[in-house]
Amino acid sequence: MSPLSQLPPDAFAREDDGDDAEFYAQARLKTHIDEAAIAALTGFYRQVLPAGGRLLDLMSSWVSHLPPEVAYGEVIGHGMNAQELAANPRLSRWFVQDLNRDPRLDLADESLDAAMICVGIQYLQQPVDVLAQVARTLRPGAPLVVSYSNRCFPTKAVAVWRDLGPQGHARLIELYLEAAGFTDVEVHRLRDGRNGDPMTVVMGRAQAW
Repeated sequence: MSPLSQLPPDAFAREDDGDDAEFYAQARLKTHIDEAAIAALTGFYRQVLPAGGRLLDLMSSWVSHLPPEVAYGEVIGHGMNAQELAANPRLSRWFVQDLNRDPRLDLADESLDAAMICVGIQYLQQPVDVLAQVARTLRPGAPLVVSYSNRCFPTKAVAVWRDLGPQGHARLIELYLEAAGFTDVEVHRLRDGRNGDPMTVVMGRAQAW
């Protein structure tokens, strides 16, 4: 039995269960983590995201925090606000989709070399379904990098996320990734938060389908 099956029935409930399209209708052209946390995440991306590869930036916005000196073959962006995505200079193309209503991704099997979810995993109400879709689109061995800090829109974060602390968040994401079929799951604490925003990465690798 999966550990996730033992979560309470309301684990993925939210304080604000209103239409996400309305909530995200206004563009927020600002960063949600500080410069030091951004630099730490960019440094991690520099190490694990393949130069020249095809990337999926899921739950993106007007910035992707990719290393500026590295060229990628394609960066596909997903988000909830078209204005934010259109303002992101790193995206080759992008699409708007409410993953809480429809977790399916219209992307080909094993077509991507890496994927990222930056400070957005806490909003997913069907996280395993979404991550299984990401796993399907990744080539075997390709990484998915899930990052989080200590900030969020609390009324839109799911209950289980609000109830856990930072270490619990890391374990929860590990469980998501394992349930979605990722292997070699690792936790990397990039910043401890004593001087500015904390930054933690949980990374897994796709298996052959």
